[in-house]
Amino acid sequence: MRLAVDAWTPTEFEAQLRAKGRAYHIHHPFNVRMNAGGCTPDEIRCWVANRFYYQVCIPRKDAAILANMPDREHRRLWVERILDHDGQGDHQGPNAGGIEAWTRLGEAVGIPRAELLSLQRVVPGVRFACDAYVNFAARAPWQEAVCSSLTEMFAPQIHKDRLASWPQHYPWIEAEGLGYFRSRIPLASRDVEHGLRVTLAHFTTREQQQRALEILQFKLDILWTMLDAIEKASCE
Repeated sequence: MRLAVDAWTPTEFEAQLRAKGRAYHIHHPFNVRMNAGGCTPDEIRCWVANRFYYQVCIPRKDAAILANMPDREHRRLWVERILDHDGQGDHQGPNAGGIEAWTRLGEAVGIPRAELLSLQRVVPGVRFACDAYVNFAARAPWQEAVCSSLTEMFAPQIHKDRLASWPQHYPWIEAEGLGYFRSRIPLASRDVEHGLRVTLAHFTTREQQQRALEILQFKLDILWTMLDAIEKASCE
């Protein structure tokens, strides 16, 4: 007979979730080398072109989660994520959205806009990983899909690292192209507050909390697998 294990308190559970940052792709060898200035222009372009597919998939993932949300108050908050990437209002300047900002990053590293938008540079491993994430978001209970988004807890630091190191190591990249990294720092913090609130409220037994950690690890594996595929592609 298996004995029941007490649930973590919300504070303990959040600490367990945040501890998963040890597996965040900020520690991937390719990312470490990139931030240390060890990548060639072709490797930077390979990374930008492939990560663009992830940017394209983010609003699709968020729309899938939104479609499964029965509560209007949560939908009102979640829809902001789609607008953040697809753009809103006049779609100019700060309203252009994250996909446009990443497109400008592509241009800044020397990838023509049409080439980036064609997705012709996306390698199978990256496409498979991103599609798996979108499919998970569409089929999982919406609270589980929300939990998977909590890799945003670790994102501000990776963006800060790029803003600090890229101008020094890659002066050939046009500075205006780094706007995506700058814009995501406050948005990630906002998104984490909502995602954590949902996760802490929904996963309340130890079994459920362990499931949440597994879900977060799944998303961390998606991001790590993408860099594995990018690193391999850039070396060929």
